[in-house]
Amino acid sequence: MTETLEIITERAFPCPPDTLFAAVANPEKLALWWGPHGFENTIPAFDFTPGGTWRIVMTASDGNEFDNHWTFLAIDENRMIRARHHLPVHDFVLEMRFEDNGAGSRMVWVMELEATDENRGMARFMKAANDQNLERLAAFLDSESAL
Repeated sequence: MTETLEIITERAFPCPPDTLFAAVANPEKLALWWGPHGFENTIPAFDFTPGGTWRIVMTASDGNEFDNHWTFLAIDENRMIRARHHLPVHDFVLEMRFEDNGAGSRMVWVMELEATDENRGMARFMKAANDQNLERLAAFLDSESAL
């Protein structure tokens, strides 16, 4: 059995879990906040069903494009989304959990990767990128675009 590396990122939000879920489940909203700082997105494919394909083209501030291919593995409305990011760059599974915490909600973001030397070396970068992703989500939720 292959050893798994987990990168866990959590953040509290002053909104209910269904608002967080909708920010991922709606491709128009998702395109506005996905990715680390400095990226803009287009989503040419988004079949939000288990087994469905999601493609997101992330464009960096220098104009470089990164065409990301995903497959949705499981969806539990307002509670959890599990998806696999396919190669060519990194092959991993991402689970996003949306939890009620009384004063709003908490997103728990868990990346599961094969525990290779390369992935261990990239873990700090991936954690920082995940933190930026959730910062962008918080800014999006504070904007009128989230409504």
